[in-house]
Amino acid sequence: MKQIHTEITIQAPAQRVWELLTDFPSYPEWNPFVRRAIGKPEVGEKLEVLIQPPDGRGMTFRPIVLKAEPNQELRWLGRLIIPGLFDGEHFFMIEPLDENSVRFIQGENFSGLLVPLFSGMLKSTERGFRRYEPLA
Repeated sequence: MKQIHTEITIQAPAQRVWELLTDFPSYPEWNPFVRRAIGKPEVGEKLEVLIQPPDGRGMTFRPIVLKAEPNQELRWLGRLIIPGLFDGEHFFMIEPLDENSVRFIQGENFSGLLVPLFSGMLKSTERGFRRYEPLA
């Protein structure tokens, strides 16, 4: 398994960060990596997500929401064709530091037979994660 993990501090309450994180139509305004997300941030829902790495081509995939804990965590699982080939479990975590600031963690766990063949794409994905602007 390969994991990518980034984090930033955001000067906003957890509730505000959650509101923006789950407002999918606003993604193009603040998210330079996930350029479009369509669907409902509810467990079991299928989303349509367009990612655009900073130095790569855009890719659309259709993950399933695994977790949607208000003010805490949003997690989805995307797969390439069949389970076990190339799976990506993406997560956003919100950890309150105080009433008006949070640690915003974004990451992805990659697993499957093809992970070793996609090392360049994984590096590009990590660069995309690091381009996030503060949400609030």
